[in-house]
Amino acid sequence: MPTYTALTTLTGQTSAEALADALDDLDPAPMGVGTFEVEDGSGTWEVGGYFEEAPDVIGLALLAEVHGARPFAISEVPETDWVAHVKRELTPVVAGRFFVYGSHDADKVPEKAEPLLIEAAMAFGTGHHGTTQGCLRALDRLAEAGAPHRSVVDIGCGTAVLAMGAARVWPGTMLASDIDPVAVDVARVNVAANDLEGRVRCIVATGLDHPDLAAAAPFDLVFANILKGPLIDLAPGMTAAMAPGGHAILSGILNEQAEEVIEVYQRCGNSLVHREVIGDWTTLTLQKIV
Repeated sequence: MPTYTALTTLTGQTSAEALADALDDLDPAPMGVGTFEVEDGSGTWEVGGYFEEAPDVIGLALLAEVHGARPFAISEVPETDWVAHVKRELTPVVAGRFFVYGSHDADKVPEKAEPLLIEAAMAFGTGHHGTTQGCLRALDRLAEAGAPHRSVVDIGCGTAVLAMGAARVWPGTMLASDIDPVAVDVARVNVAANDLEGRVRCIVATGLDHPDLAAAAPFDLVFANILKGPLIDLAPGMTAAMAPGGHAILSGILNEQAEEVIEVYQRCGNSLVHREVIGDWTTLTLQKIV
């Protein structure tokens, strides 16, 4: 059974949210409505609806006119076996010593690699995205430098691939946290699949706001592969939670946003150790000044 999308853009958060509310009143009603800001500094927002039946074209045109939006682009989404598609598209990724793979590629794990299994059905955070790959490469550089990082936390962990990578190279129990309970459930499944139960502990938390995180601080290493805005908001608290000489590996940063993030973290008492660009994304390694 086909589904349909209807997407448009307009200026301003208030207008976007009003249009999203109005979409819910269409007949047939969408099964889901989403809004997000286009991160190009223009103030543009995208509004989209997802429909199980062909949407009311005239109704959408009227809503776009009333709310000052561009005409809706309506598309039929073909039926797809997404797990099979992911298995075809997500080939193994090498990031330093780490080999990130799905179970369908278990026979391809090199002998000397540190394997990280992420199932295809749980593909967010597989290492294919430049941000995750950059974080794994940064982790590999720290491990190569030799100093153990015994207290590690992965903020916004997704699949927990970064916390699992740390557990592959250092002793101790790594913490992995996410604001989304579903993501934490996925992380726990991946931890079990990698035989890392007891080595990686997954918790639901908003940023660093959790008693278990407070009790585990100060951290030798903090991962935060999220977005520029939350990274900037977290800068003072994250720096305070780091041990003197501890590291932070930050990503989810568009290349043009990197200087702003660096400046904020430097003002909080960190120095830039390494900066890597992969495609449109920058990964930063910083160190807390002793």
